[in-house]
Amino acid sequence: MNARTEPAQTEPATPARPPIVRELLLVAGLFLVYKLGRQLASGHTGEALRNAHRVWDAERWLRWPGEDAVQSLLLHGDGLVRTANAYYAGVHFPATAAFLVWLYLRRPAHYRWARRILAAVTAAALVLHLLFPLAPPRMLAATGLIDTARVYGPSVYGPPRTDHLSNQFAAMPSLHFGWALMVAVGLIAATRSRRRWLWLLHPLVTLLVIVGTANHYWLDALVAAALLGVALAVLPPPRRTPAAAGPGTRRPLRAGEPAAGEPAAGGPVLVGAGR
Repeated sequence: MNARTEPAQTEPATPARPPIVRELLLVAGLFLVYKLGRQLASGHTGEALRNAHRVWDAERWLRWPGEDAVQSLLLHGDGLVRTANAYYAGVHFPATAAFLVWLYLRRPAHYRWARRILAAVTAAALVLHLLFPLAPPRMLAATGLIDTARVYGPSVYGPPRTDHLSNQFAAMPSLHFGWALMVAVGLIAATRSRRRWLWLLHPLVTLLVIVGTANHYWLDALVAAALLGVALAVLPPPRRTPAAAGPGTRRPLRAGEPAAGEPAAGGPVLVGAGR
């Protein structure tokens, strides 16, 4: 006959998901606040153009490669430049939303962390938009760049004076790049696949797109990466639980804990042992 022992108390494999309604309201509220803040930062045409000249001159003084080098590659074919414009217009929000939904369903702890990081980076970006309005390179004649979205399509922007849905003078920092980089960092932190580093292709492609379409300067992406780095330093990612590491992963033994199949010291002895 077999002896009965008290079942071991185990911690839940994954933390509970936050209430879905609260999360939807929170994300919607943050989005509305961000859109309102961008509207408050709009209308500074003269200052935005002066700052654009400063950024462009600073990059030339630092001898950074010109944004025109990337645009010239896109202009080799109409299909390529239209694909870049479509990527700029259609991937930014859906990719970030899909990232958050996946984390919410599969990695709740990482979801909370990623949501806080994105909120912190977006809030810091909004402050910079207010303090440093910046016209994108497509609006600066000195760059020699063309507005690829206007010329080849598709375009998400209208004329700056009549565009009431977005602030086109909010180039610094680039949230297109900052969010894309966070998507890659978050998926790398939350998964264990050997191929997870390929997620870095998303921010890399995003960087080439935002620069090649003349929507951002190199410096816009650099500032976005710096803001994300500060946020990650303050809010490090959570530890992955054994459940997140995949099936078949054993929990590390605590000090003094017997291995599976071995009786604990001073614990119950199986009836009939030794027969």
